Amino acid sequence: MCINIVVVDDDPGFRRVATMLLTARGLTVVAESRDGASALAAVRDHRPDGLLLDLHLPDTDGLTVARQLTEEQNPPRIVLTSTDKSLWSHEELERAGIESFVAKDRLFDADLRSLFSPTAS
Repeated sequence: MCINIVVVDDDPGFRRVATMLLTARGLTVVAESRDGASALAAVRDHRPDGLLLDLHLPDTDGLTVARQLTEEQNPPRIVLTSTDKSLWSHEELERAGIESFVAKDRLFDADLRSLFSPTAS
């Protein structure tokens, strides 16, 4: 089963590493975005299964992007990432449409395929 992902982060080095990790775990990165506006456009263009979304973007924040996407039909599974520890409760993230939070320094150890699998909870 092919799982398509959009990677959103303003750091091109992190996008490159995240793309490599996702690909190594059998996921397909269909687009990369550096800010919230291009992330929304990429999701609308590619209709991915998942979105690896940075919290801090140059034009907005990841929670705002997630909230906008959850208002659309068939939003992707959203995994929020940041160098900061999540300051939000699981319930707050869930209300924003975010499936889970993974700290950037823990991304290597995360079960990315499971996080983006349609059967994940």
